Amino acid sequence: MSGTYKATGINLKTIPIGENDRLVTILTREHGLIKAIVPGARKSNSSLGGRSTLFMVNELLIAKGRSLDKITQAQTTISYGRLIDDLGKLAASQYLAEIALAQALSDRPQEELYQLLLLHLGRLNSLDRGDNTGSIAHLCQGIFHLLALDGIAPQVYDCCITRQAIEPNFTTINWQTGFSIESGSTVGLNLTTDDPSIAVNYRLTALDLLCFQHLSDPNLDRLDLAIDKFSIDTISDLELAGVWRRLERILRQYIHYHLNIQIRSAALIDF
Repeated sequence: MSGTYKATGINLKTIPIGENDRLVTILTREHGLIKAIVPGARKSNSSLGGRSTLFMVNELLIAKGRSLDKITQAQTTISYGRLIDDLGKLAASQYLAEIALAQALSDRPQEELYQLLLLHLGRLNSLDRGDNTGSIAHLCQGIFHLLALDGIAPQVYDCCITRQAIEPNFTTINWQTGFSIESGSTVGLNLTTDDPSIAVNYRLTALDLLCFQHLSDPNLDRLDLAIDKFSIDTISDLELAGVWRRLERILRQYIHYHLNIQIRSAALIDF
């Protein structure tokens, strides 16, 4: 890249710089992660002001600089404006952005990561305002898919000791199975003595496991079918909301262990 170059990207992080400028971190399809100055973006009459805010997708013309590149033109193609107006959606979107920032590479195409992030931001954007349970559910699935793209998604269908399938058991009262952050897998609670090196960090209920397993699906529609399959007719919205919050906390710790990052926006999820 020399002189000027073109890119299509989504703004994942913005920082005020100087009196009127803005520094934007952008995930682009063609060049991966880039940082660029948007001159005068904070002026009221700036044509680039709105295009340099969070979660705007732009076709960009960028001038190569000695230390930082400079955006000279931007044409918005997608606007996720509804993410900014809802605290739950905003927190979930920033959460996914932090993971993408940790995964993205610079100076090489990031087509898969770019498309996957846009897919999940679009799903969050389409949720009804105030649907916090939906935001966390879609956040959990977005996290899982991003981890899968990196090849480090949790393994939640088999026991990491026996390699045998673990299915949620709704017929046994208080049935549970374990989940190990370090091994990244489910584990039968009665088997941990066979391999004491595997620490069980969480105990999953049948409903926890059912939801966890369906995070790998292309979307969450099949979860409703699975609930019907198991003839579960006593699940309240409050109970399901609790499941998604538990799974988010598990995934947060999993991210910290396997990606070595702290999700700063998670504080808004806990609020």
